[in-house]
Amino acid sequence: MVPVLLVLLLALILFGAGFAIKVLWWVAIAVLVIWLLGFLVRSTTPSGHRSRWYRW
Repeated sequence: MVPVLLVLLLALILFGAGFAIKVLWWVAIAVLVIWLLGFLVRSTTPSGHRSRWYRW
């Protein structure tokens, strides 16, 4: 009985990790798209210079 429970627990952990990794890939893609849009849609200052949209 213990080996069956261990296998089920391992399968549950691996399924959860796989799901979390897939979700993290989608989050990373969304952040990349927002970051790229920030470079494309930068606001211009009244003097005509382009400003940075981030504060690093």
